[in-house]
Amino acid sequence: MKEYYVIDAYNVIHAWSKLKCELEENLEEARVKFIEMMREYQSFKGIKIIIVFDAHLSKKSIGVEENVKGIEIIYTKYRETADSYIEKRIVSLLKKAKITVVTSDWAEQQVVFGEGALRMSARELIIDYDHIKNKIRSNPANQINHRESVENRLTDEVIEKFKKMVRGK
Repeated sequence: MKEYYVIDAYNVIHAWSKLKCELEENLEEARVKFIEMMREYQSFKGIKIIIVFDAHLSKKSIGVEENVKGIEIIYTKYRETADSYIEKRIVSLLKKAKITVVTSDWAEQQVVFGEGALRMSARELIIDYDHIKNKIRSNPANQINHRESVENRLTDEVIEKFKKMVRGK
């Protein structure tokens, strides 16, 4: 059975200190950074992630759905909150998959739990993400051995020229 995490993006970003600082300086950069972090998380966990950005206050928002590096990204329509989008979306997903909704909004957690989805707080996601990143860093099999050598500093073209010189061609 497939497993999905449906994430209330701004709820999580506001709870994540390093992203919250970024959000205050550059909204787009905070979104890009969050999407990249969730791409890594998705890859490690073997789940599908749907990220919902709340655009209900933006009069220009027509509701956009896109796929970025294997993650489904949703920007809600004008006057459509992330919560209402998530509530509608999980109903169809629950028929074919296990769903976890990531939000720290207590009322929203109760609604999605009542529909049959699991719930995870932003804090729990942050802890799990950090745990996974630390696990990857501490496992020697995941670390690339970068031995300093002249060859590591040369371009492939230069290396090929040296090989031809050595062979006498």
